[in-house]
Amino acid sequence: MQSSNRKRPKITFNSPVILCFVFICVTVQVASTLTGGITTRALFSSRPVSLADPLSYLGLVTHIFGHSGWDHLIGNMSYILLLGPLLEEKYGSLRLMGIMLASALAGSIANLVLLHTGVVGASGVVFTFILLSSITGLRDGEVPLTFILVAVLYLGQQLYGAFFVRENISYLGHIAGGVVGTIVGFLMPAEKQGTSGYGLL
Repeated sequence: MQSSNRKRPKITFNSPVILCFVFICVTVQVASTLTGGITTRALFSSRPVSLADPLSYLGLVTHIFGHSGWDHLIGNMSYILLLGPLLEEKYGSLRLMGIMLASALAGSIANLVLLHTGVVGASGVVFTFILLSSITGLRDGEVPLTFILVAVLYLGQQLYGAFFVRENISYLGHIAGGVVGTIVGFLMPAEKQGTSGYGLL
């Protein structure tokens, strides 16, 4: 019997920024569960900045790692794992980190200015990824209808929630983070085809 020349499939660490981000978010949520939410409130949520509270500045960015619960986390990570690797391949790891940072800062600052409250979660990053995926298709000369529909539905959900739903959710922060992150991503050149996906800013 002849041996097969077919290579065995192997697991690859294909998207380091996205995989590390998801790992950090899951670790933060485990810690939050074990501490009754103390770690998330102290280190991974945004709140009004104060010189008397140095961690409040850190929270302007780190809030994207914290989540209000497992359902919140799983919902956001599903989108990020679906869209993130494609964007990381397109823009490069460090560029994608810059886009996520811009989204995090815009979402937390907009929430503090407009609503005077804190925010927790990566929903702004999710919105950024959805819109940026559509823009990436536009650059390639094609815009998949599915991405347009997802963007419209997600934006519609956020706008409806912002004006008609009375929940403890920062819809306006999500929108602001998504829009600013998308603008930054649009201004950043994508990686050249055939080069490594881990370019510099």
